[in-house]
Amino acid sequence: MKIKVIENTPVDPREFDLPEGFKEEHLEDVVEIFNTPLVGHYNWDYSDADTRIKKLYELGKKLNWNGSIDLDWSKGLKKGEPPVKAELIARMQGPLAALPEDERLEYMRHDQAWALSQFLHGEQGAMLVASQLVSCAPTYQAKLYAASQTFDEARHVEVFAKYLQQVHGLEYPINKNLKSLIDKILTDERWDLKFIGMQIVIEGLALAAFQTTKETSNCPLLRQLVHYVIRDEARHVTFGVNYLEEFLKTLSVEEIEDRAMFAYEACVVMRGRIINTELPAKWFNISEEEILEMVINDETQDIFNNLLFSRIMPNLKRIGLLTDKVLPLYEKLNLTSYIEAESEFETDWAEMNKPLETSEEIDKQSEKELAAHNTQGLF
Repeated sequence: MKIKVIENTPVDPREFDLPEGFKEEHLEDVVEIFNTPLVGHYNWDYSDADTRIKKLYELGKKLNWNGSIDLDWSKGLKKGEPPVKAELIARMQGPLAALPEDERLEYMRHDQAWALSQFLHGEQGAMLVASQLVSCAPTYQAKLYAASQTFDEARHVEVFAKYLQQVHGLEYPINKNLKSLIDKILTDERWDLKFIGMQIVIEGLALAAFQTTKETSNCPLLRQLVHYVIRDEARHVTFGVNYLEEFLKTLSVEEIEDRAMFAYEACVVMRGRIINTELPAKWFNISEEEILEMVINDETQDIFNNLLFSRIMPNLKRIGLLTDKVLPLYEKLNLTSYIEAESEFETDWAEMNKPLETSEEIDKQSEKELAAHNTQGLF
């Protein structure tokens, strides 16, 4: 066992060229230490009522999937295949469209590897936060659900890491904005802020990003992978909303305002989006400031914000964190229009109970979703 402790987060991408897979001598765990003033709770009442939280816990057990068995790893991208669908490539503009085909393919490989790496790092953050909630959530059912979510997140880390290593042979370090938000959630002593930051904001971001990836990816394996992850994450968000809706009613006005400001600050980070500035700056000799301006003013940024905040804002309203004090702040960010969006929280329990779909069923669903968004001008 080799463990390397580092003081700062890695900044360089990693290339993987191990056709026979990892062997023990290849392994070196690179770790960065964080400290947290975590306050835990024993719970000595094991009484169990038939609540929505228990229902979600039972669903999680029923729909457990195994990334080694249930995903068809033979359907990964083949050499020379583009990572996104052909109709999206045909509509590309700007410097990327001007590249020769081989260079454009290589850029898209790096670009998708960067995005999937952020999924990977975000899932590790979710795994760490969920494991904290097992200790610090006060109620019996919340502890059980957080334990089951920890296993879900571990599975997500596993499959994203495997996909990056086997399909792209490439992994990028965590984006500094995402790292900053995860650090804040992990190191806060208040367990309910961990719920708000992870279950409402970061999981909302993940659902938006995963849905976009599912609809645009040219890889059947990746579409199946993110679809299964989406089903898990939808349960996690539902758990967070259900639990926080009841708990926050027990807090004082001052405590609620504190939580409302925390949620707002997290949304500011998400609105700025986890943007890949390093890669286009390197490939096209464009400054990071120019890239940020291009992305912020780009139609795709509006699309992403729509996917993201149409999930987050109704849930913040439902749990009581859109207070009179923070609402004007959201208005300045032009986010109040999302408050009355149809909330993804209104769970279709029959839909959630469905057996896991096959790769072929997911492909058909993905095509329908992409066609619907094309009709709306979203892609």
